[in-house]
This record gives sequence, structure tokens and C-alpha cells, in this order.
Amino acid sequence: MASIDAVLTKLDSNLDGALTRLFDLLAIPSISTDPAFAPDCERAAQWLSTELSSIGFTASVRPTAGRPMVVAHAKGTRRDVPHVLFYGHYDVQPVDPRALWTSDPFKAERVTTDVGDVIVARGASDDKGQLMTFVEACRAFSETGGLPCDVSILFEGEEETGSPSLPAFLAENKTELKADLALVCDTGMWDADTPSITTMLRGLVLEEVVIRGASRDLHSGMFGGAAVNPIHVLARIIADLQWSDGKITLPGFYEGVEELPDAVAEQWKALPFDESAFLGDVGLSQPVGEVDRSVLEKIWSRPTCDVNGISGGYEGKGSKTVLPAMASAKFSFRLVSKQNPAKIAEAFRAFVRARLPDDCTVEFLSHGSSPALQLPFSSEALNRARRALTQEWGKEPVLAGSGGSIPIVGSFKQDMKMDALMIGFALDDDRIHSPNEKYNLTSFSKGARSWARILNALAL
Repeated sequence: MASIDAVLTKLDSNLDGALTRLFDLLAIPSISTDPAFAPDCERAAQWLSTELSSIGFTASVRPTAGRPMVVAHAKGTRRDVPHVLFYGHYDVQPVDPRALWTSDPFKAERVTTDVGDVIVARGASDDKGQLMTFVEACRAFSETGGLPCDVSILFEGEEETGSPSLPAFLAENKTELKADLALVCDTGMWDADTPSITTMLRGLVLEEVVIRGASRDLHSGMFGGAAVNPIHVLARIIADLQWSDGKITLPGFYEGVEELPDAVAEQWKALPFDESAFLGDVGLSQPVGEVDRSVLEKIWSRPTCDVNGISGGYEGKGSKTVLPAMASAKFSFRLVSKQNPAKIAEAFRAFVRARLPDDCTVEFLSHGSSPALQLPFSSEALNRARRALTQEWGKEPVLAGSGGSIPIVGSFKQDMKMDALMIGFALDDDRIHSPNEKYNLTSFSKGARSWARILNALAL
């Protein structure tokens, strides 16, 4: 196998051809949500399978109940090397509103801007440009002697519609797809010059509470002050869920919540993050929640309880003087570290029942749950990826958290017992899901170089 320097040189010399290939893929309108574009999703899957076959992978298009998967495998040139599974998705969002695009969404353009050249097209950043950084890294290895690791690839065609076919596909093909480590390129960088590794994803508990009182809505003039009002009951429960310092009051809520390692906490403190600007962009000025935590900690590494919707009584125009017979609310708990979703749901239900007056009943509706995911900070794969990214970008990568969830990563961990390195090169201003989506040329070129360095580092 050639040296990493030879692979990087090959990537640089391949850049024009890589852009041509990316533009060809971007030209396929693989919109997964619209059945009219199902043939285009098939075409994109076949294009990727053919491309992977051309660089030494055994690749195939696999049918599902929805859009097809692409699965490919290639062996490394060494023995006793890690086996990695790379995941990306080839489907894209609709382009509406079309009138707001400055060019054809499926005719990629290279545009020079004040921040450098960018690639403008639907899917340029989410996720075709991202997945092609990995394909081009594999191409460069193939053309200079072979891959340093055993590599499997899974490209999905329904990520933008919630991945309905993915659970069954993973269950049916678990043995074939099992690897030592998953690699996911559907995340972003801290900024245009600073790479990032997403090391934690918050979990989720979704609960709906329905409180019922009287057998019917009551006239507030005749019954007000004597009959229980379910909205009042619900409001007290909501108010009781949080202390004045922002902490959640559920007994046992913070069991399993771990503090950040000192080095990571210090890195976050040093990041150029403007809390005022972050909130100001959405018309707010004062952080809420735990008073002793920074905004980054709150959205990346701390658990939360939020009310997502309330309903009850008269909600039409004007007024109607009733005491409602029923009130309901939807709650979401974002979980971190080792919090147990089942225990959180159980504690929440007990909390509500304990505050229920004698004349009220309660119904609980679960809308799903998932545990938080965290790549151990002591992970050797993480440390090797950090060094590889530092070599390429000249900056230590940010070990970021994510306030949301990436379902495929949860499936890898829970169903296949695989940790995932989540490394992407998208930027906050890439306008994913919006008109004029773009991907910086630097993200594409240095993204491919980054994956080459990471694969090489994992095999050393």
C-alpha cells in the first residue's frame, strides 16, 4: 500500500474528476418523499453501485419496501485491520419553492463567493457531497495500492423521509453489515476552518398527558370556584417540574448524568461561541434553564424537560366561559449520558399521579423513547480521528455534542453494538433543505483528504 502522502497527492490530482462525478450524481433528482421520483432514486442507487464497483468494491443495489439501499464491501491490503462501515444517504429534499433558486437545483454550479468557491445544487451538502468525500478517499487508495482497512458501505435512499425501510433492512442484514466501527458523514464542522467530531447525541422520551375532570364542559359562572379545572391541574404540574434554578425536579432525574471531562469542558469554554448572538438570531436575549451552565452545555450535554404543546377548553376565536372537562399536554425529555428512558418515563408518570386531585383521572400516551449515545472520550478510534483531522486542518477538532438525535447511529449502537464516528464537513450556512443549498469546495476537497487520513490512522 502506498504512503498517505501518495494518497493525498492522488486526491489533489483527482479533484477535477471528482467534481465531475459529484455533479453527475447531483443531477439525479432523487427526491425520496415524492413517488414520482422513485425511478430517479433507483437511478441514483445504481449510479453509486456502478461507481463503487469501478474502484474495487463488490457492490449491489438492494430492494426494500421503499427506496433501494446500496451495499458494498472491499478488503484492505493488510491483515488484522479494523473493519469499518460507512453510512450516507443519496436521497434529497424537494426543491420547493423553486422560484427562490438562482439556478437549476439539479444542474450543479461552481460559484465563486467572498468565502471561496462553493457548489450549488440540491443535495450538495445533504448528503451527496458528504458521502462522495468518502468515495473519493476510497478511490485514491484504490489507485495507489489499496485500502488500509476493510470497508463496507451502506447508502440509504429514505433518510429524508424518516428511514422507514431501514430497521427491517438492518435486522435482515445484521451479520453482513456488522463491523468494528461505523463512520457517519452527515454532520458538520464548527466553522469553515475548524473540523468537528460529534461525540454525543441526546436521547429522547416523548409523553402525552390527558387529564379529565367533570363529565362535560361546565359553565364557569355556575361551577367556577367549586369544580376542578383540569387546565389548572395541568398548569400546576408543569410549574412543579422545574426549580427556580432551572433544574428538573423529577426524583432520580439526574441519575446517570455525567460531567464532561475537564479537557472537553475547557475546549468548549474556549470556543468562539456568542451566546447573545445565538439567542438574538431567534429574537431572544436571556438564557433560561440551569443557571450554572453555559448555553453550549445546555444544548449539547445537559438533560431537559420541555412542554411541546397544550390543549384544553375553548380554543376558537373570542371567548367561551367554560370549565373544560379535559386538558392535555405533550412533553419531551432530552436525555444525556446514561439516563434510562424507561425510568424517566416511570418517574414522570408517578410525578403527575402524585399531583392529581381526587376528582381527576389521567391517561398517559407514549410517543417513543431512545437512550442518549456517547462515544467514550477514551476511545482509541476517537483519538486517532482527532489526530488525523488535526493534521489535515491544522486545528484540533471540536469534540461537539448534538442536541438532537441521528436514528441510524442509535440503530448501530443498540442493534449492532457498534460505536460511530460522526464526522462531517457541512457548514451552518449550507442552506440544507432550503433553496440554493451549497457545499464549500474546501469542505469537499479537504473532506476527502480527511477521510483518507482517518482510514489510514485507524489501520496503524
